Amino acid sequence: MAIENLPIVKPSSPLAEAWSAFLRNKASVAGLAMMALVACLAIFGPVLYSVDPFEIVGAPMTPPWTDAAVPLGSDYLGRDLLAGIVHGAGVTLFVGGAAALMTVSIGIFIGAVAGFWGGRADRWLMRLTEFFQVLPPLLFAMTLVTLFSPSIPIIAISIGLVSWPATARLTRAEFLKIKPQGYVTAARSNGGRDGYIMWRVVLPNAAPPLIVSAALVVGMAILFEAGLSFLGLGDPNVMSWGLIIGSNREYLIDGWWTVTFPGLAIFLTVLSLSLIGDGLNDAFSPSLRER
Repeated sequence: MAIENLPIVKPSSPLAEAWSAFLRNKASVAGLAMMALVACLAIFGPVLYSVDPFEIVGAPMTPPWTDAAVPLGSDYLGRDLLAGIVHGAGVTLFVGGAAALMTVSIGIFIGAVAGFWGGRADRWLMRLTEFFQVLPPLLFAMTLVTLFSPSIPIIAISIGLVSWPATARLTRAEFLKIKPQGYVTAARSNGGRDGYIMWRVVLPNAAPPLIVSAALVVGMAILFEAGLSFLGLGDPNVMSWGLIIGSNREYLIDGWWTVTFPGLAIFLTVLSLSLIGDGLNDAFSPSLRER
């Protein structure tokens, strides 16, 4: 066969290969589908089911599937549990996303500076990271929320402030691994400044494990918000899944559904994020793609 008649195979991009590997992981695709359903619930749920989650619409502690007005039952005040779950989805995802964004931003900045510059900056920043790492995260978050008003922004900021050390250590490790690579040296030889090399050369190559970490941080932040609300430190004026559990925790024996349904929503959301994170880890790691 003549060489000119051979078919031309275009090499696929690394992103396309990673996406293809992600789609081959059935568990991760299932997690992505669950996360899409939760996102649709948060976006379209309040429009399709516009019942006020704080309005008393029935008798207190109505069991599920016994009254068409409250399909999933009512809580100890007679509020519609389904309305609480529907309207609380957006708030829960907002807290998780905002806290994860803050966690990743702080962690990447501190880890990048420590790993790229090294020396005294590395020592001081790692001491700061170790200081925050030894503090009990939930207790520290409780203290911050108590000192300020227990509002949704304060809760998200508090979770972000206590959760960044692990991301910082991961970022530092990736920068230390990538900094000696030849393409980084070439970029410096071509006149690249430290800021350009750090954010435009090293960070994109360190991004895959950080993306995986960010997906897992969202799930952790959702659990943190639920824990704070369970302890009575949630925002009482904004409905969230954690607030539903926290306000009904004393009635668990008499009304199992008041805690079970929002708890199941949190479980499925965190599980979907964990599955997505596992799939991203396999997709971005060539050695794991064939697992």
